Parts: sequence; C-alpha cells; structure tokens
Amino acid sequence: MLRRLYDRTMALAGHRHADRWLAAVSFIESSVFPIPPDVMLIPMVLADRARAWRIAFICTVASVLGGMLGYAIGLFLFEQVGRPLLEFYGYAPKFEAFRQTYSEWGAWAVFIAGVTPFPYKVITILSGVASLDIWVFCVASVLARGLRFYLVTALLWYFGEPIRAFIERRLGLLFTIFCILLVGGFVVLKYVL
Repeated sequence: MLRRLYDRTMALAGHRHADRWLAAVSFIESSVFPIPPDVMLIPMVLADRARAWRIAFICTVASVLGGMLGYAIGLFLFEQVGRPLLEFYGYAPKFEAFRQTYSEWGAWAVFIAGVTPFPYKVITILSGVASLDIWVFCVASVLARGLRFYLVTALLWYFGEPIRAFIERRLGLLFTIFCILLVGGFVVLKYVL
C-alpha cells in the first residue's frame, strides 16, 4: 500500500498542476501523510531549475501551514485524532519518549524534526499537546522547513541530476549529524562550561 502511495505521489510531480499537488502533499505530510514532499520536490526542481526557488517556497509555506494543522490536532483533538494517527503510523512510542523532555527543548525538537528524517508530524502534534508557544512553534518550523527544502533545492539547482542519489540516500543522515552536533554544542555550553 505504501509503495503504491509513494509511486502515485511521485507521478504528481509531472502533473500540469504539480505546484498545487506539491502544496497539498507538503501540507498534509506535516500532520497526517506518510510520504515526504521531497518525493515531488526533487523531480520538479530537476525538471525546471528556473523555477527552483518558487518550488522550495511552495514546499516550505505549505509544510509550515500543515504543521499548524498538526499543532491544532494535538491541541484540540489529540485523543480523538492525534493518538490514533500516531498509533496507525507506529509513532506512539517515539511520541511518548519525546513528550518527557518537551517543555524544556520544544523549539529545538521542532527544528530538529523539521530538518531530519524524524517524522515532523509527530512533533507538530506533540507541540499542540504540550501547548508549546505557537510563535515559537511557527518560527522554529519556518527555519527548519525552510533550511531543509531550500538546501535540497540549492543542491539540485547547482549540481543538477548528479546530486540526486546523494540527496535521496545521505542528506537525512547529514542533517541528523548536524543537529546532533548543534544540540551537543549547546549542552556542552550549558552543563560543562
């Protein structure tokens, strides 16, 4: 089922209304959809590099707006919608683990989930459940999603098709290492120095 959904999402990148479909996928991926918008972003940028920055903008804005839906699900509908969604995708254990330390590190959690392969939808819902300040949530989301989508777009725009395999296989790992080093640096500053 997931493979078929992935293939259908990928096919939308070539649709004449691909921008609208990209916005829709970016929006719903941030709260309920399992396929990341990169599946459409990558082929769309490679197909029309002159529109690369517009594509990244659409992806970023729609993703942040979708994150706000996830926030609202967590805030208002967690028991009715949020918990069943997390259980359906198998994210409930991750959700509970993050919930423990969320109040202190909420903005960082949003940022890290926004740029790494960790499911952003888990953090959007958790942010609502934890009632993280909406402005903190929005700023962290814009920075994280913007960094992720604009960096992918910049690499594709500059290097073209040869960078595609690297992005699809290794970029998530590099973002994860970057975030670990970033957070590790702050932990060292706070507790060691």
